[in-house]
Formats: sequence, structure tokens, C-alpha cells
Amino acid sequence: MSPDGPGSERSARRIRLSGHVQGVGFRPFVYRTAARLRIDGHVLNRVGEVEIYAEGNAARLDAFQQALIDDAPPLARPVLESSEPATPSGGAGFTIQPSEADAEPHISVPPDYFTCDDCVRELQDPGDRRHGYPFINCTQCGPRYTLIDALPYDRPNTSMAGFELCPECLSEYQDPADRRFHAEPVACEVCGPALRYAAAGRTVTGNDAALLQAIAALRDGAILAVKGVGGYHLMCDSANPAAIAELRRRKPRPDKPLALMLPTRTSAAPWILPSSAERELLESPMRPIVLVAPNPAADWAKGCLSLIAPGLDEVGVMLPYSPLHHLLLEAFGRPLVATSANVSGEPVFTNAEDVERRLGAIADASLHHNRPILRPADDAVFRTLAGRPRPIRLGRGAAPRELSLPRSIERPVLALGGHMKNTVALAWDDRLVISPHIGDMGTARSLEVFETVVEDLQRLYAVRAETVLYDRHPGYVTARWARSCGLTGHAVGHHRAHASLAVRTGALNADSIVFAWDGVGFGDDGTLWGGETFIGRPGNWRRAASMRPFRPPGGDRAGREPWRSAAALCWETGCEWGGLPAAADLARVAWERDLNCPTTSAVGRLFDGAAALIGAVSVGSFEGQGPMWLEASANKARAALSASQLHRHFEQRLRLPLDETDDGLLLTDWSPLLPGLIDAGRDPHERALSFQIDMVGALVDQALALRAHHGINVVGFGGGCFQNRFLITLAEELLSNAGFEVLIDPEVPLNDGGLCAGQILEFIAGAAA
Repeated sequence: MSPDGPGSERSARRIRLSGHVQGVGFRPFVYRTAARLRIDGHVLNRVGEVEIYAEGNAARLDAFQQALIDDAPPLARPVLESSEPATPSGGAGFTIQPSEADAEPHISVPPDYFTCDDCVRELQDPGDRRHGYPFINCTQCGPRYTLIDALPYDRPNTSMAGFELCPECLSEYQDPADRRFHAEPVACEVCGPALRYAAAGRTVTGNDAALLQAIAALRDGAILAVKGVGGYHLMCDSANPAAIAELRRRKPRPDKPLALMLPTRTSAAPWILPSSAERELLESPMRPIVLVAPNPAADWAKGCLSLIAPGLDEVGVMLPYSPLHHLLLEAFGRPLVATSANVSGEPVFTNAEDVERRLGAIADASLHHNRPILRPADDAVFRTLAGRPRPIRLGRGAAPRELSLPRSIERPVLALGGHMKNTVALAWDDRLVISPHIGDMGTARSLEVFETVVEDLQRLYAVRAETVLYDRHPGYVTARWARSCGLTGHAVGHHRAHASLAVRTGALNADSIVFAWDGVGFGDDGTLWGGETFIGRPGNWRRAASMRPFRPPGGDRAGREPWRSAAALCWETGCEWGGLPAAADLARVAWERDLNCPTTSAVGRLFDGAAALIGAVSVGSFEGQGPMWLEASANKARAALSASQLHRHFEQRLRLPLDETDDGLLLTDWSPLLPGLIDAGRDPHERALSFQIDMVGALVDQALALRAHHGINVVGFGGGCFQNRFLITLAEELLSNAGFEVLIDPEVPLNDGGLCAGQILEFIAGAAA
């Protein structure tokens, strides 16, 4: 008689699953599911896959196979690769077998996860043996990407290899019924990593003692370097104006906004006013930084908001995502400033030696730990754009980010992105993986981390690139690296890459209109583009429209000194502006002689100029400050308008001339904007709002003109200018109302942080054409 009961026939299957099935407790889940459904057999990890041999009657096997997908652990995303009949062996029971590494790899590298609710409960339970342990984790939470050295994902292949498990932890690790079964970073106070507090030549070891010292230092107004999951933060009391001001002075970071870490999700309401979607994202396993509206009634907002996010009307906040953060914030009781511990746009620091050597003049003290971070992963950043939160920066918790390609490719491709906000991407078969944020490629450390990430992506995914893609700008560090790396190289136009990414989720095989608006990027004609409108499709874009070009003096300095763009706009048109600094006299001479005044059509530079002309920012301290402050200024005037009043304002907008050049390019002339921007008799917030409305109008007018001429009804957005919430939200609404299908990528940054993915889409489409 069959062990499944009378009348049933025993059969067997071999099931292969790929996707996110390693590092997420998938094998114990399979074991428990098999026990529940009375399935015999075994499960094991291969490289990037889970393989299952299952025996039982057909109905139970069907239910088992369906449950593997439907009931998978929250962090898992399994993909059924195959399910094939097998010969029953007659075995009894279900086992978890050791990992194997001899199969064809289908690898997915998991990102770093938050601390799950079960672990937080144990962390806070005085009766639990891991009470207060700063490195508690299980299969559903904890670090992954930053500690995996090789795959398969087993403890010897992680930075936890040097921590030998104590008998109690080993028992949990080996018990298939325990939620810490093969939780590779598992440890406890006896056998795991530990904290070390260092200040002024004094060291305090031991988790409790080091944590108490750190909390006391924060309460005393100190600036503390804290080692987390993907690197260090610089932390201080968010309600201490002197501490925040001192952090800004020392870093130096006079204006760029600082992020906040809030104590708990249940007490977020006193400090911020998130939408339901923003709250959901804050509480998600990614635990990213989310840009939200602050609560103006909060005590810290009254005294310190202008220091945390000067000139802006939103603040970047995150919830604790590591057990150490939970312990710090719970004990401190109010938000902490938590900004990346780095220098000048470099990748975040990951080891104590660098922090002590390079941040010693910034941090008063450091809270270190001895769990190695193998590669940095800065915090991910999201902002609500056109009605939903979208990534501004991919990082810890959100990357590596895997996407599907529209078609399989024959040879693996590596894309290096650009110069600012750098990320890199690897593509093979029908898969594309984007790295976490690396940073701006202007320092030796940035190049060092860039090279590490390039190598690690290929090694972890067991894929070696045969072609390297890079930006056409000849001066970019990434372009020089590509030309010397020994791979077959291919330069991709900056804005063509933006355009191809813009239509990733829709019209890859049909023509679209795509607006590629950013700061500057190297154009096909050798000038600096940044206000381009393309028609066509990936691999076959035609520049159809642009903004009237102008020549800001000073080259790259224009990005940090908005007055230079403002001056050039005025000099081009003969407008008088009384806001010019003394340095403008020399700049005018250079401009008249066309010395270091590169021609640009960049909308980002137009926004810089507008910010200076209304008096918001003349000289900035970080890239993008002018447009960010301009948007915040416009929002002050927007807040007084209802939706219907805003639409009336749009209908009464200043319509910018749209002229056709001899070669058929439509040029929008921005010159009519200048009198309104310079008009000192109008409120500067109203001038900022009118400028933004007029720019949306220019975009809509271009789209309507191109649709009338070419019959194209799909519009996409690419480039950093569309991080402007007002711009993209109003543009999306008006274009949708006009009958356009509007594409905005939900998973990849619109700025240069997504450029590498766009390079791959542009390249493979061109290769297939």
C-alpha cells in the first residue's frame, strides 16, 4: 500500500527555483512546507538556485509546488525555473542537504535587510539571551550584500567566517525548524561581533559599556561616527543647534541637507507628516531615507529644521534598520542626525582606520564594531514624484537592483555610468543588475571603490563582461578607465542613455517622445547638452527639440555658482541685473572673448540662473543647490493656490517661442522669462513659481508640437531635472490630460544614478537594430 494512503499513487519531481531564494530562509521554509504537506525528499542550495527533490502523491506535490511560490518568506522572490518528473526512491522524511557549487549558476545577490520585528522583540526582551545584543539577526533580516565574499551564501563565504559559533548559536544554526537555521550572520554576545567606543585616545570595549559611552557623548553634544551595516554615519543630536552647526562647520557641509534617523515607526508622527505611501516605504524592509514633509509643530523642527535642511521644505528621514540603531535611538529618545561618514562626495567609509585617520577632525568619538564590511553601501534615498515614491539614490536595502532586459544578449556587458552619482551595471542573458551608489568619481577613493564594485559584481554573479560601455565625455574618469581596461569599449551618448532608460517600462519597440533634462552632459556636437527632446526608440533616437543654448562663464564652476548662469542669460539678451558679484567683471571679459565659456542647452543651468535671479542662491556649496532651493521657494507660493487656481495660472502662463532651425530642430527660447525673474517688485516665491510653470508649459508645448508633426503619443522623462517634484508632477498631469501615455521609471533613479542601466538598454537596442 502507498505511504500516502490507499488509492494514491506515489510520484516524484525535481524542482528548480531561482530569484531571491538565498539568504532569505528559503530552505527552512521548504523543509517546514514539506513537513506540513507530508512530502518526502530533500532541498539544497546550488549557486544562485534552490533544487528540490520531492516525493508524494500528485495532489500533494501540486500543492507543495504551488506553496513554494505563494507562501514564500517575505524577503524571498522565487522564480520557478523547472519542474520535471523523477523516479521515486521510496525514501522517508525530508532533509536539508549541504550546498553544492557545481551547477550552472543563476545567482541573485540579496541586498542588506532591516532588523525584523521578531528580532526587535528579542532585542528588547530582558528574558531573551540576545537582549540588547547589537548584532541580532535571523534568516529574515540582517546584512547580506556588504558581508558576502562569495557564493553560495554560506557562513565561510562571508565576513562572519572568523566568528566561531558558540554551542547555543550552533544548535540554532543547525536546526531546520529554527528561524536561525543557516542564518549566516547569526551570533550572540558570547561568539559574535562586539562594539568598541573610542574618543581622545580612550577606548571602551564591551557592548553595553561602549553603547552607554556613545549615548552619553551624544547627549553632551558630541559628533559621533557610528559603524552600521554598509558604512559609518556621522551622528549628533537633532535638537542641539550647536552640535548640528559644528558638524556642518567641520565636515564642511554648510548647506547640503542632513538626514535624520527617527526612534521608532510608532513615534514617527510627532516629527514628520508622511503620506501613506511614504510611511509604507519608511517601514519596508529596505528602510531607505525618504524625503517627507516635516511636522512644523515638532520641537526640533522649530529650532533646528533650518539647520538640518536649510532652504528646503522637506527633510530626509529613515527608521532604524540595524539592531545597533534600534538600541541607540531607543535609549536616546529623539531623532538623531545621521549623515554619511565620507568626504566630498566619496563613498562612505567602512573601516575604523579610515574613520580615525580621515574623519578625526570631524568626529569627537567613534562607535566601532569588528564585523568587517566588505564593500560600502550608502543609504538609499526616495522622493515622491508624480504621485509615488521613486528612487533618487540606490543604496543599502535597495541594491543590487535586478531588472529584466527586453531581450537576451549574447555576451555580458558592463556599463560604467557617468561621473556624478555613479553606479555601475552588469548585464547578461536577460538580466541587468545595478550596483549601489558609489559616489562622484573625482577622488582616488572613489576610483578604488568603483574598481572593487566592478570586480565584485562580476565575481559574485559569476559573469565576466566582454564589452564595456561608458559615457561619451572624454574627460570622465569612468571613460578613461574603460579605454584602458582591456575590454572592447563602446561610448554611449549621455542623453541617449537617459532617453532609453526613460522608456524601459513601456515603449521599447515603438516611437516615443523623451525629455532628457539635466545639468550638463556631452552632446553629439561637442557642446554640453541638457535640455534635449528626442523622438524614436532605444538605439535609434533623433534629437527633435532643445532649449536655446547659452554660455555660462567658468566651465564646471557654473554648477556651484548659479550667478554665472544668471549672468550669461542676461549678457546673451542685454538684460540688466543688479545681483552680479564683483567677480563678474572678469567673467564678463572671459565671456566676451569666449574663454572657458562652453555652450550649453542644459535646463539645469537655466534653473541655476533662475535661482540666482530671484535671490535664492548666488553661490552654492553643493551641486544642485540652486534648483532645489528654487523649487522650495516656488512651493511657498504654490501652497496658497488650490488645484483650480494652479491650472488657471498655467493657462495664463508666459508662452515661450518655439522656433525651427534650418536643420529641423525645434528650439525653445527662454529669453522672455528674464524680465519676470529679475522683477524685484514681485515676491521672489511668486517669481519662482511662475518660472516653473512656464518651464512646464515649454515642455507641454514641445510635446504637443512633436505629436502634431510625428503622431507620437508616448512621453518619457529622463535626467536629474525631473527630480523636481513640481516640474514632473504637473507635467505628468497635463500630458496625461492631453491624452499622452506618460512613462516614469519606478525603480531606477532618473538622474545619473540610473545612467548605467540606460547605457545598456541603448547599446543592446542599437546592436539588435
